[in-house]
Amino acid sequence: MAVTMAGSVRASSPLASARLTGGRWLATMAVLSAASLVTLLACLQFGVERIGFADMATILAQTVRAGGTPGDAAPAQIILLQIRLPRILLGFLVGGCLAAVGVGLQAFLRNPLADPYVLGVSSGAALGAAAAILLKLDALAPALVPVSAFTGSLLSLLVLYRIAASYGRLPVHTLLLGGVIINALCSALIMFITSLVDPAQAFRIIAWLMGTLSSPDYATLGWLAAYLAVGGVLLFRQARALNLLTLGEDSARSLGVEVERVKRMLFFVTALLSGAVVAASGLIGFIGMAVPHAVRMVVGADHRLLMPASALAGGALLVAADTVARVILAPAELPVGVVTALVGAPFFLYLLIARKGGTA
Repeated sequence: MAVTMAGSVRASSPLASARLTGGRWLATMAVLSAASLVTLLACLQFGVERIGFADMATILAQTVRAGGTPGDAAPAQIILLQIRLPRILLGFLVGGCLAAVGVGLQAFLRNPLADPYVLGVSSGAALGAAAAILLKLDALAPALVPVSAFTGSLLSLLVLYRIAASYGRLPVHTLLLGGVIINALCSALIMFITSLVDPAQAFRIIAWLMGTLSSPDYATLGWLAAYLAVGGVLLFRQARALNLLTLGEDSARSLGVEVERVKRMLFFVTALLSGAVVAASGLIGFIGMAVPHAVRMVVGADHRLLMPASALAGGALLVAADTVARVILAPAELPVGVVTALVGAPFFLYLLIARKGGTA
C-alpha cells in the first residue's frame, strides 16, 4: 500500500542532490523568505477594492508612526489593516502549518501521498464544527465553533490512538486503517447533521467543509501563531529522526533512534496541529500533500531543510490561492479550498504521471 520514501525521492535537480550545508540552508531559506514576503505584499493589494502599492506603503508607514489604526481611519486603511492583513497572515500560518505537517506525516507513514487528513483528525474537527452549528453555539459566541472543532479533533485523536496502540507500539498500517474508519464515520455524521439543519446552517457547514479563511482579530491571530510555532519547533526538532525513519524503522532503530517515542511525538504533534488549523480555516486540501512533494523535488529529502522550506512555500501558496478566491468572482467569494483543489489535483496528477516509473 505504501510508497517507500527512499524509493520515491529522486534528485530531479542539482539542488536536490547537493549536500546540505549551513550556507546552502541559509541561502535557500533567504530566497524562500524573500519570495514569501513579496507574495504577501503583492496579495495585500488585491480584493474587492484595489489598493495600490504606493497607497499601501503610505498606510503602513502612517500606522507604524501612529502606533496603531486611529479611530478616524480612512476606509482603505480599515480594509487593509483590519480585514485584509489579518486574513493574509492567517492564510500564511495555515498554509505553512499544513505543509510542515504534511512533511512530518509523509516521513512518519513513509508514504509521500500522506497529508494532514489521513489520520481522520481533520474529519473529527469538521464534525465538531458541524455539531456546534447544529446546536447554534455560535449564537452564544462565534469562537465556540472553532473551539468545538478543536475538541472534535482531540476526541478523534484519542479514539485513533486507542485503536492503534497495541503492545506499546503504533503500527503504521493500523493508524492508516483507523484513519479511514474515523474519516468514514465522521463524514456520515456530518451528512446526517446537514440533513437536520435549515438551509442557512447547511450552507455554513458546507462552506466549512470546503475551507474558508476569515479575518481574525490580532489577539486570536497571536494565540494561533504561538500555538503553531511551538508545534512547528517540536516537529523541526525531529528532523534528524525523520531522515532516518525514511530508511525504515529497523534501520532507524539500529542507528539509535527511539522509534516508538518519535512516532508518538509525531502522531500527537501532527494531529494537534491539524486540528488547530481546521478549527481556524475549515478543510483545505492538497497543500499538505502537494507542497512537500514539490519542494522535495527541488531541495531534496533532508528534513532539516525540507520542513521549513515547505512551510514557507505552503504559506505563500495558500495566500496566493486565497487572493484568487477573493478576486476571481468579486464581489462574490470562492472558498479557498475549491481553488487549492482545482490547482492541486491536476498538479498532483502530473507528479504521479511524471514519476510513474517509481516504486508503487
